[in-house]
Amino acid sequence: GNGARLLTLTGPGGSGKTRLAIEAATHLVPEFAAGVFWVGLAALRDPTLVPDTIAQTLGTREDLAGHIGDRQLLVVIDNLEQVVAAAPQLSALIEACPRLRMLATSRELLRVRGEVEYPVLPLAETEAVDLFCSRAGVEADDTIHRLCGALENLPLAVELAAARTSVLTPGQILERLTGRLDLLKGGRDSDPRQRTLRATLEWSHELLSEAEQRLFARLAVFRGGWTLEAAELAAEADLDVLQSLVDKSLVRRTGPRFWMLETIRDYAVERLDTSNEAEWARRRHAEHFLALAEEAYPHLTGNPRQWTDRLEAEYDNFRAALDRLQSGGATQLSLQLAGALWKYWYQRGHYAEGRHRLQIALAADPAPTPARARALNGATAMEGEGGDAAAARVYAEEALALHRSLDDEWGIANSLFMLGYISEPAEGLPLLEESARLFESLGDEHYIMLVNNSLAWAYGDLGDLPRERALMEENLVRARAAGNRRMELDPLSSLATHALREERFADAYAMLRESVRLTLELNEPLTLAAILMQMAEVLAAEGHATTATRILSAAEAIRERTGGSREYLIARRDRTLAAVRVRLDEAAFTAAWEQGRTLTGEQTIDLALDQA
Repeated sequence: GNGARLLTLTGPGGSGKTRLAIEAATHLVPEFAAGVFWVGLAALRDPTLVPDTIAQTLGTREDLAGHIGDRQLLVVIDNLEQVVAAAPQLSALIEACPRLRMLATSRELLRVRGEVEYPVLPLAETEAVDLFCSRAGVEADDTIHRLCGALENLPLAVELAAARTSVLTPGQILERLTGRLDLLKGGRDSDPRQRTLRATLEWSHELLSEAEQRLFARLAVFRGGWTLEAAELAAEADLDVLQSLVDKSLVRRTGPRFWMLETIRDYAVERLDTSNEAEWARRRHAEHFLALAEEAYPHLTGNPRQWTDRLEAEYDNFRAALDRLQSGGATQLSLQLAGALWKYWYQRGHYAEGRHRLQIALAADPAPTPARARALNGATAMEGEGGDAAAARVYAEEALALHRSLDDEWGIANSLFMLGYISEPAEGLPLLEESARLFESLGDEHYIMLVNNSLAWAYGDLGDLPRERALMEENLVRARAAGNRRMELDPLSSLATHALREERFADAYAMLRESVRLTLELNEPLTLAAILMQMAEVLAAEGHATTATRILSAAEAIRERTGGSREYLIARRDRTLAAVRVRLDEAAFTAAWEQGRTLTGEQTIDLALDQA
């Protein structure tokens, strides 16, 4: 409805801000035509990444304000106190987008113009008692009422106390907690609920066995949760001890992942910092995630979906590991980790962050090592995708020289390929041909196909269409024989373009349909955007201008989200735009374009696959 553009739910950790925000957002869904989006920031520490994180959730990557425009949407931002320095950027976004509303949860106010504070009040006593009884599986009585009162009816404190009723009676819990609360009364912490929670956490922690206390502190190194395997390898966790922390409500579990509420994690970090294990635990964490990235790296060609999904789940842990390695001056390990992650960043469309991380790692250590060579390859691909051809060339040339000095044949072939790929067709052609010869002699089937696809495009760009077509037909047969799904995509796209030129619309569309199915298997949004744009191009040529506009608009939203600005994509978009605008008047075009913007990914795919 009307009222505040920015509403901040404030209160100490554990007061139920997130739960209230979820409830409010659920009620508000019908009021926002363009949707309600949830952005969790608990794992973020860098305020400059906040707009990026919001953009990713919304499905854009370029100009966030431009993407939102005057669409009516609500963005719910959870745990903003970690990155409160991003407040001015959020304020500017609200100024720029007239129908955008924000609902934030934070332990402190953002202090920007137009902010309205909503202090989250403690539960009513009856609600707190109900919460305690449902968690502890006991009937309410006078002692429980007194206990909840002593805990200020603070949801998290009530939960932690209830988790102990298997060992202590509510009366014993009340007795032990009251003494501790009295001790803290004189504290200068302004919010009594903060003191209450602190006391409850300390009390809960003191009841842990030594092994439980040790594991609780070690688990603070994880960001965005962890798997059992990671806890065993990085924190030497014992399953029974971990389960015991879950039973005591200090650790949560969702599916295969364990995690801590941010309030509890903050306390665990304190415990870790005062232990003698902090450095060891952080090093173990970084080593574990470096090993995982290295294990994944060779699998990130062809059909890597299960591997990129695994890496995606640990994205916050990789960020934390990179931060630790970089701040600790472990420059070679930073290069190794950034280099091992580049294909993941590339495939999942994390261009802005990947570029930034690789730049930092490369600038910190110029030593001519294999780790640097791989990071240079990654930086070449990232800059090429992000549209900075000059920077890409600098990286590619250094990579080629470095692989030559290391006598690394595969690396030389790969650098020649990358240099050829980012060059103008006439200049790139001989580099690609040399790369293809080297990969043939090395017998690397995947890269032979990759280079051959680029070669075919180069022939086409130079006007030799029969040669492009012949090579793409050969590549398609080769990819299918090898079961290499990704390598089918370029030939299908190229052959669909040939079919479109010859006005074989049904053939063109059938090939693109097949491409969409392949892309969904691979889960690569930018590739999907490219194919949808091509489908729109075919539909426009056939005279289905309205449907073409909707699909093009949805594809453009996906392209913005991933930050892909490759020239061929922009050219394809502009070509198709021109074709539909000739056929539609301004009002019909705008209506179709707006409809496309509101489609979800699934709706877009259904619409595209439904066309004959």
